[in-house]
Amino acid sequence: MIANVWSLLKLLMFQGLFTSPPQDPGFDFFYLTLQWPGAYCDTKRSCCYPTTGKPTADFGIHGLWPNYNNGSYPSNCDPNNEFDPSEISDLVSTLQKKWPTLSCPSNEGYKFWEHEWEKHGTCSESVMDQHGYFEKTLALRDRINLLQILTDAGIEPNDEFYELKDIKNAIEEGFGFTPVIHCNRDPEKNRQLHEIFFCVDTSATEFINCPRPRDGCPSHIQFAKF
Repeated sequence: MIANVWSLLKLLMFQGLFTSPPQDPGFDFFYLTLQWPGAYCDTKRSCCYPTTGKPTADFGIHGLWPNYNNGSYPSNCDPNNEFDPSEISDLVSTLQKKWPTLSCPSNEGYKFWEHEWEKHGTCSESVMDQHGYFEKTLALRDRINLLQILTDAGIEPNDEFYELKDIKNAIEEGFGFTPVIHCNRDPEKNRQLHEIFFCVDTSATEFINCPRPRDGCPSHIQFAKF
């Protein structure tokens, strides 16, 4: 009898009908965070172009951040898993274009990527390794032509002011998911479109509706030139 049960289980596993439960990733979703370089540079803090030159006037990646539904997030989960540049050597040219650094002094971007991996990426080790973290983030970013969506709706980076609701509606209609938007302040204290957050499932493959869609902007914001 036991032998027959074991044979049945092996058959089910072979056919893909019986599998072990998925591993708990230790968090509830990811934030894919994209930032507008014009807003980053139009503040009191220093802004330096990377050694490869001025980035394209487009939304760049800030990071892919594991989060909890209650609004908190894990960080620096594995001090032993340090950033290894050799792991992403095949991605560097793409990272420099789509995940550029604007911090000073001018640099290639490795410090930025190291920070993102060690603070956020190490908390997703149950889902992907270092190479997978950067590769999947780039792939997610490529699925959102964010600047095109906004310009098609007449929302352009021209230092003009736009209604927050119009920005969100344009993105929802053009992409299918409502983003979370955060703003900064320029030296004149204008509130500017700075970062746009999209929520992603724990496998880092599918976009989802955000569990806590709370914006950090007033109703009327500036879209800075770059």
